[in-house]
Amino acid sequence: MRRILYPLSLIILVSSGFLFAQNNIDFVDPKIGNLSQLLVPTRPTVQQPNQMVRMHPVRRDYLDEQIDYFPLNIFSHRQGENFAIMPLNSESDIKNNPDGYAYDADLEIIKPYHYNNWLEDLDITVEFVPGKKTGFFRFNFSTKNTHLVHLYNLNSGELIPDKNTIHGFENKNGIKTYIYGVIDKETTLKNLPAENNKSNLLLICDPRNNPTVSFKYGLSYLSIDQAKRNLEKEIPEWDFEKLKDTARESWEDVLNRVEVEGGTESQKRTFYTALWRSHERMVDISEEGQYYSGYDHQIHEENRPFYVDDWAWDTYLAHHPLRAILFPDKEADILQSYVRMYQQSGWMPGFPLMDGDGAIMNGFHINISFLDAWRKGIQNFDIKTAYEGARKNALEATMLPWRNGPKCELDDFYHENGYYPALKPGEKETVERVHSFEKRQAVAVTLGHSYDDWALAELAGELNKKDDQDLFRKKALNYKNLYWAEKGFFMPKDSDGNWIDVDPGFSGGMGGREYYDENDGWTYLWQVQHDIDGMIDLFGGKEKFVEKLDRTFRTGLDRSRYAYWAQFPDASGLVGRFSMGNEPSFHIPYLYNFGGAPWKTQKRTRLLLDVWFKDTVFGIPGDEDGGGMSAFVVFTSMGFYPVTPGKPVYSITSPVFKKVTIHLQNGNDFTIDTINYDPVNKYIQKAWFNGQPLNEPVFSHKELMNGGTLLLEMGLYPNKKWGTGL
Repeated sequence: MRRILYPLSLIILVSSGFLFAQNNIDFVDPKIGNLSQLLVPTRPTVQQPNQMVRMHPVRRDYLDEQIDYFPLNIFSHRQGENFAIMPLNSESDIKNNPDGYAYDADLEIIKPYHYNNWLEDLDITVEFVPGKKTGFFRFNFSTKNTHLVHLYNLNSGELIPDKNTIHGFENKNGIKTYIYGVIDKETTLKNLPAENNKSNLLLICDPRNNPTVSFKYGLSYLSIDQAKRNLEKEIPEWDFEKLKDTARESWEDVLNRVEVEGGTESQKRTFYTALWRSHERMVDISEEGQYYSGYDHQIHEENRPFYVDDWAWDTYLAHHPLRAILFPDKEADILQSYVRMYQQSGWMPGFPLMDGDGAIMNGFHINISFLDAWRKGIQNFDIKTAYEGARKNALEATMLPWRNGPKCELDDFYHENGYYPALKPGEKETVERVHSFEKRQAVAVTLGHSYDDWALAELAGELNKKDDQDLFRKKALNYKNLYWAEKGFFMPKDSDGNWIDVDPGFSGGMGGREYYDENDGWTYLWQVQHDIDGMIDLFGGKEKFVEKLDRTFRTGLDRSRYAYWAQFPDASGLVGRFSMGNEPSFHIPYLYNFGGAPWKTQKRTRLLLDVWFKDTVFGIPGDEDGGGMSAFVVFTSMGFYPVTPGKPVYSITSPVFKKVTIHLQNGNDFTIDTINYDPVNKYIQKAWFNGQPLNEPVFSHKELMNGGTLLLEMGLYPNKKWGTGL
């Protein structure tokens, strides 16, 4: 008889006649966002918080009815996997299913700590629970004839069976991942044909007495012996349920840090799923006081955790700041990991993957995270060496998008003239190092590095480096060199200082990359988070600033969506020309708070959450990037946001919930509470902080960490004076 499996969200826990309240983890649905509008969907990853072993079923997306295989680990976020496993009934199943193995999505159960699925053609149930450096698969077969487990390398390597154990390694991007696995049945082995120095094993298991085959394994970047020790430490017995409980408890600790009251079931599912996703990355790869670094290809001894797998272009905005509130000690460890990477490689990374710094996107935005943490009292990292590495990048590294290494002639031009030079439409590239697809991104590079250099100037001030502070303060104003007042946009210039007169809303080739990056000029109109007052002055004052914001949300595409998205596929989740589906837009709706119209921030943010972040498979409007976008959802749902990381203050908006309580690591509680709460009452009428009237839409990080209460009186219509100082 097949066991009927019900989603945990449908189970009511009853004990001694009393109903228990649903735990926050039961609101999490990893399937939210598994279908993307246009780009890469969000994967339903199963792991422990910020831990190395991550698993998701490999398929195109939620609507793909076939699973290719189950990986034993995700190498780096969206960078491929290590090792593959699949239960089979016969060897012919491999040939009969070249496109994967069918399953029923309605019967697939995914929790952050547990995976369960029935493969319909094979009539086999697959389960998985994660450890930190380990994993545990359980296969329930229906046939009594044969129980087969197909285990193979996805990259070059070898797998060596020995009775009921398997050990070996896989080499991906120059990094060896070692495995030591144990199967709970007597097995015989058949080697299958393999290519490219891979192993391809078929394990034939004794089917007697028990229809279930269990496979547990340890992974290591150090050695097979260390992989074995990791397994023996984390899963010493064959207790699947015990590891499942441990993994669940690890997530309960994270998700119970924030308690919400009020709101709909749907809003809670969206919120807690976003909070869960915000703890996928970075991942701790330390093993018993050692770690292997892809930055110098050496083994290092250090008791402090070493984290990899971050995309600072995405995560500096909200992901790092969220962790600075909930887990400041972990944020310090992560920033110290960046410092170690600089010491080992000679450059401060921007996209620190497992195998080294990825030459991806543009900017040196980790500068901002260093400053942000330092000013928030997170100082348990080597700030002097961090500054040294950030300064070296700023003055000696290339700013070219998707390129690493020393500066080139375009960078020298920037340092001399204060902007990155662009080419006219149709003009042939003259600099060989420019990426053939990513182009120069001249406006985006200039604006991004202005913010990065502002952070360096502020860090120099913290470290009493007056000359550096003056140098980088000047560079922080470079954004002004590309504001063409007549056009009202940040626009490209050529190397002679002449404006290049293009349509900022639809120019620059694929993704606007000649001038902007993944987004058009409407998004980059607002990329001056570090100097909002200066931006307001450029635009002609607060009234015109707010008018421009309104136009951003109201202006149409002037062409079909098909034509626009054919050129700007990353600019998804559109409201007018605002793109919710791409990270550079996150702060834009909060800018009304600075222009004297906070009620419009409240209006915009509530609309964006309600429209673009539903609790469905379509519930994420763009490339989520492992927590980068989800952190925006967490902040905005709670009712505040870090508009300018590096400045330890938060901008207030309309909370989704009646009450939010953050249980801080220091033992304090910070609460956002409401009067006259109703889902339709989205406008703030009055506010009090710790009982004192508050008439500006801002509070400090210090006030948050000290604990206390932000009390908001809500209403159906806006109080247009609240938050303006009037």
